[in-house]
Amino acid sequence: MSVYGLDVVSENAVERETVQSVAEDLCGALSDVGFCYIKNHGIPQSLIDKMHAANKTFFEMPVEYKNAYLRPRNGQLHGWVPFETETINAERTVDYKEGFNYMPADNIELWPDVENFESSVKEVYNKSHQLALRILDLVSIGLKLEDGAFLRKCHKLISQKGNTTLMRNNYYPTIPKDKAVNPKQARFGEHSDYGTLTLLYQDNVSGLEIRTLEGEYIPIAPIPDTVLINIGDLMQRWSSDKLIATKHRVLIPDHEDRRRKVRQSTAFFIVPDEETMIECLDNSKKYEPVSSKDYLTMMLKPTY
Repeated sequence: MSVYGLDVVSENAVERETVQSVAEDLCGALSDVGFCYIKNHGIPQSLIDKMHAANKTFFEMPVEYKNAYLRPRNGQLHGWVPFETETINAERTVDYKEGFNYMPADNIELWPDVENFESSVKEVYNKSHQLALRILDLVSIGLKLEDGAFLRKCHKLISQKGNTTLMRNNYYPTIPKDKAVNPKQARFGEHSDYGTLTLLYQDNVSGLEIRTLEGEYIPIAPIPDTVLINIGDLMQRWSSDKLIATKHRVLIPDHEDRRRKVRQSTAFFIVPDEETMIECLDNSKKYEPVSSKDYLTMMLKPTY
């Protein structure tokens, strides 16, 4: 990403021809596997590490403390998501995790009194927003769209009302040795993401698995100083299946030593503006048109 990372001061000064090769490589990976790592993206690893350290301090607080920052049940998403309250896959029981959502559009300024928590989350969100727009440019170019800024224009309300792009800090606590785990429980059940793209910042503890084109799940080891990107359902519909929304999961580890390890990740879920109509860009009509808002509402309803 060095030719179009955040270290490139002005994205407007970069010619389409300069990024053409990177755009083609990116779309090639996202059409084959649906996931890829990017490096030289311009977000310091030290910032991600600082955020994860602050997150861990918060998640290790007593439930009574965390309850003060609970996500409201009024449709807003900002706030703490308690342990074992989400089910991403209806064929499994509740996910063995908790989380903290940050969505500026909710306009909620309720933050834990934990050093570096609010500042690092906001900084990573803002940098992720900037990086996401550049990646959307590369996807537009890689898909050979006449307007190289098409996808960027469909996400112009990120961080504002009318767009529900969200950053989620996931926390997978240790599993006590004497705990009987339900065979149907996973840390994060099999699913594909719902929106356009996801940027994933992982710690150094493995656990993520993705499904190959042959239907087999394989482990994806974290790579330092990289961001993992994957396609969401709406992007697959937009691209008429040229880009693939790959299913992925985090299972309960088999080995006792891995069960004793905390795992953390941060996902930046990029979604189009709510009123954007998702129609096949090649005019194939492979999928019925749907608004971003309607699709996301339909998919999120069973999760809680």
